[in-house]
Amino acid sequence: MRSTFIRQLSDEGILSETERLRLEAQSASKLFSLHWELKTMLYLGVLLLSGGLGTLIYKNIDTIGHQAILAAIGALCAGCFWYANKHKPPFSWQKTESPNPWWDYVVLLGCLLFISFIGYLQAQYNVFGMRYGMATFIPMLVLFACAYYFDHIGILSLAITAFAAWLGISITPMHILTDNYFGLERRLIDTGLLVGLVLTAAGAFSEYKKKKPHFAFTYYNFALHILCIAALCGMFMEDGWLLLYTPALIATLVFYYLLGVRIRSFYFLLMTVLYGYIGAGYLVIFTLIQAWDALETGVLYLSILYLIGSSILMARMLIRLNRKLKAHADL
Repeated sequence: MRSTFIRQLSDEGILSETERLRLEAQSASKLFSLHWELKTMLYLGVLLLSGGLGTLIYKNIDTIGHQAILAAIGALCAGCFWYANKHKPPFSWQKTESPNPWWDYVVLLGCLLFISFIGYLQAQYNVFGMRYGMATFIPMLVLFACAYYFDHIGILSLAITAFAAWLGISITPMHILTDNYFGLERRLIDTGLLVGLVLTAAGAFSEYKKKKPHFAFTYYNFALHILCIAALCGMFMEDGWLLLYTPALIATLVFYYLLGVRIRSFYFLLMTVLYGYIGAGYLVIFTLIQAWDALETGVLYLSILYLIGSSILMARMLIRLNRKLKAHADL
């Protein structure tokens, strides 16, 4: 479009040959987008601001006073939510655009301040007593409500994290938390699987019911990692758990591999291949270790050969999958 216009100006004698060549060279060069760099800097600015306020409060707690600190945090939080609500676009179950460049970060700051407010209340005044689940349940509800009300994926990530923390604290026996014992407790692994299944169902609901469908990727992303890590931890803990958690890992990998193919996401394909490689490697090496008495030093060589060969096959598989996705995208 621009090159045609430049040639037309040159043909009409408005531009000289030198000017035409210079303009064509400039129009041919692609512009470099700073969108994600600026967004990253703004997000880091919000996090540094909240962290700096926390450091300032910690160092001057004796001179400021707890009530003054709570009042300041509450006032800043209320101000952020007032600004966000005043400028928010009309609510929609579909994706909405931010009204201005600063709006997303004000919403994020307000939610972070709210979390700090609840945490400060619990740490200083123990308002929830030994009911630690309530200290995560209330922020979880507020974060989910804000994520949908303000259409903010960043806050949705915070809400999912709060949900996982709340469910883990609610299901896990208190003596494990108080004694800081997280070693061989199978209940934590099962809780991780439950969280992953709930998030997968939430992603499917968002996608198929068209209720904030752009949230589905975030739900799926958290669910994939939580399910795979929980299943792998179950496989690693005890030999007798292999028959229970190996099928869970396989089912997760198959589901998210097919999902990655359907939505043409190389990220999901990459993650399923990597987690599958870890699980398969553990099963193969575990089997070789079981045969140590019969093979002796051959186990070491077989393990090395397996790692080399499987790494090459995995790299070739990823390259082939990436080419297929690009070929489908070009159609």
